[in-house]
Amino acid sequence: MIKNYVVNNAHRYASKWLVLVIDIAVVCIAFVISYIIRFNLTFDFETSRLWQQLPLVAGLALISFLVTGSYKGVVRHTGVRDVYNIFNAICLFSIITIFMVIMNRQAGLFTEFTIPLSIIIIHSLIAFIALTASRYIFKSLYYNLVKKFNVTKNVLIYGAGEAGILTYNAISAHSGSYARVVGYIDDDNNKAGKRINGVPVYNKETLSAFLIKKLDITEIIVSINNIPQSQLRELVEGLVDYPVQVKIVPPVEDWINGELRVSQIKQVQIEDILNRTPINIKNSSVVKELRGQVIMVTGGAGSIGSEIVRQIAKYEYRSLIVIDQAESALYDLQQELKQAGFHNFIPIVADIRDKNRMNTFFQEYKPTMIFHAAAYKHVPLMESNSYEAVKINVAGTKMLVDLALNHHVDKFVFVSTDKAVNPTNIMGATKRIAEMYISCMQQENKTRFITTRFGNVLGSNGSVIPLFKRQIEKGGPITVTHPEITRYFMTIPEASQLVLEAAAMGRGGEIFVFDMGQSVKIFDLAKNMIKLSGLRYPEDIDIKITGLRPGEKLYEELLATGESTLPTYHKKIMIAKTRDLNYIEVRSKIEELCLSNMFFNGNTVKLMKEIVPEYISQNSEYCNLDQKDQNAKGAESKESSTSTNVIQS
Repeated sequence: MIKNYVVNNAHRYASKWLVLVIDIAVVCIAFVISYIIRFNLTFDFETSRLWQQLPLVAGLALISFLVTGSYKGVVRHTGVRDVYNIFNAICLFSIITIFMVIMNRQAGLFTEFTIPLSIIIIHSLIAFIALTASRYIFKSLYYNLVKKFNVTKNVLIYGAGEAGILTYNAISAHSGSYARVVGYIDDDNNKAGKRINGVPVYNKETLSAFLIKKLDITEIIVSINNIPQSQLRELVEGLVDYPVQVKIVPPVEDWINGELRVSQIKQVQIEDILNRTPINIKNSSVVKELRGQVIMVTGGAGSIGSEIVRQIAKYEYRSLIVIDQAESALYDLQQELKQAGFHNFIPIVADIRDKNRMNTFFQEYKPTMIFHAAAYKHVPLMESNSYEAVKINVAGTKMLVDLALNHHVDKFVFVSTDKAVNPTNIMGATKRIAEMYISCMQQENKTRFITTRFGNVLGSNGSVIPLFKRQIEKGGPITVTHPEITRYFMTIPEASQLVLEAAAMGRGGEIFVFDMGQSVKIFDLAKNMIKLSGLRYPEDIDIKITGLRPGEKLYEELLATGESTLPTYHKKIMIAKTRDLNYIEVRSKIEELCLSNMFFNGNTVKLMKEIVPEYISQNSEYCNLDQKDQNAKGAESKESSTSTNVIQS
């Protein structure tokens, strides 16, 4: 083992000592050339004195290189810093040489070692140029000969500005990179036809399928600083039509120690080309609202819950209790927060439906603010598991709301969904019932209850984006339920930011909705994801229409029938003005629903439809309940009409 260590290290340092030997040889050759130049390119000088002086020159060069460490640089990565070290070494060598020559003249000891000062100056210039040139020659040979045989893909850089040049340098300097930059694309016509680092610059009008085929391009990297989101989206949408992978360079502020690494150049994500502008909340009052609070987050290991926890962790809260029944996900979040330096949090594996245990947590930790994100959310699954949907989405929320009131919690923030609006499925209806119960309990005027509604979250567990990615990785096809189905989308950080902002601005009883821009057609989303993967539709990956799933509807809504909105101080966040409720009757029916569900009563879904009249099932086994209800209403209307006719007779 020790032998292998010695052998490996000897091999590792061999190149460094080889560079040192070559540098000394270059200095000695430069010294001979300086004599020849000094004597008008002739040999009219005492060559014996030259050979006597060479060992001294070599020794002084050795000392200079060892002191400055100029030989330690990796030759194939030679840069400005390495040239600076060479300059320091030559300067040190010249100073020592001049000092020794002057001292030798004063002492009159060794006349053969008296070097003319003119030769020292000439030698310094030649040695500096020769050492610098030798490194760049070796560097050029390495990239043009050695790496040439390892190139597996040709790359175009979109952007011939400073960011584009730094991207080229990052790719070229990376020893493990098998990419070769064969051109730049730039909007500036003045740059077209010129070369940067020997690489031609093309005008954006010349970018075509012909050019990509001609240069055998497999990847285009967008490298433009401070590009607006709308412009980036338009640019990427144009590039994904070509049979190439499209990647993007992160903003300068995200570079590691101010330097771009090849590993940071990421593939363009679908979030980058969605037709919406991300929310950006400024002058937020969240800092003030969370300061000194004891915060409890349920469902804290889920997609939304975990991001809420991450964002809360940055504020000056007193303590943070994170509750989730998913042990592995909660453990991963715990390790992530620890590594990020956050320690003032308490992860708890628990089921929110366990009333006794939850009551213990309220008594022990005394939370002042609750973010309730725990819920079942998968529409088709919940359509066939109504018991579980009601048990956690309705009964679980009801139990937490009651505990919050009993323990005088200041604020309770409920994470709802746009599927609660005019619901067509079990999941959406349970979330709407939970909203209604929260509205009922707001009338107690003890705890301030706040609800947030938003659409689908990109990248969350069970969303279409991860599903499409897995299907593409397997070679397809991508499954879409309907060619016309649309959804609203937002990112996980945006959704979590909205929840925190709602907590800060809410005074109790509000349902906050978010202006999510234009809805996105899922079929178009699937096609764009195929293109972003560098594949073609339908040649490489096809899209299969599978039909609407149980409870699924074509279009999502953010406001129910009869609802309107009120503005807030942020133009993207509004308050839903909901229809009036008979709070006593609604509360009674919700309690009946929870009790009925507990005993597996077959009337559960029927009760849900009574509580939420706008709940009309679609593509579901429960559609017959709506038909029976309509038939009953029709029969009642007919009977009423008959009675009227009899009375009139």
